[in-house]
Amino acid sequence: MVSKNQIKTITGLQQKKYRKLHKLFFAEGIKVVQELLNSNFELQQLFTTEDVFKNIHESKIEFITEAELKKISALTTPNTCLALFSIPEEKTILGEGLIVALDDIRDPGNLGTIIRLCDWFGISDLVCSENCVDAYNPKVVQATMGSLSRVNVVYTDLADYLKNTKLPVFGTFMDGENIYAESLPKNGIIVMGNEANGISAEIEKKVTHKIAIPRFGNLQLTESLNVATAAAITLSEFRRS
Repeated sequence: MVSKNQIKTITGLQQKKYRKLHKLFFAEGIKVVQELLNSNFELQQLFTTEDVFKNIHESKIEFITEAELKKISALTTPNTCLALFSIPEEKTILGEGLIVALDDIRDPGNLGTIIRLCDWFGISDLVCSENCVDAYNPKVVQATMGSLSRVNVVYTDLADYLKNTKLPVFGTFMDGENIYAESLPKNGIIVMGNEANGISAEIEKKVTHKIAIPRFGNLQLTESLNVATAAAITLSEFRRS
């Protein structure tokens, strides 16, 4: 049975201040939870309505009813299980290879998708400005589908980080050079900007190479691409080169 204190703690984790206070986050659904169980993330407690998880110490697994799961779930339709994990310490950025940097990404779905894209394209480090949405937001965790365990997400003063890097810094702009005509390196930082405003003026000053994904529509009326879609195209082109 889920206690009132457990319900209060778990539902509180939907807010960043309580995730920071307890150093905990939660994940839902068999696919996501299993991915995280197979990673270096430390499980604190697993709540489940079905006996589908193996090799978990009995002290860390609690069988509950669907009604109880609904009380702690952040989903409209709860999905079999919810697991609490410790938030790990941030790792050092290696400063080599391809690195993705995000300037003020606010939408949880976009960040989650970009984390998943980094995993797909072999990007180990994702650098986020301090005003980006939290990577341990439940909606972000859900959108990563487990990729959060394989990408090092670091929050920092992005302008300061870019100022001190020795890597070339690429930024996506509407008036940049055609990405399909550029010779793209194996080492560098790729900056993606805010959903509504793009890359900020402060970060733009740190960009050494402006690139663009050209529009091919006859009317040329589409204002911009979704940032996660743009990230997918950009990473694909860097890897293809």
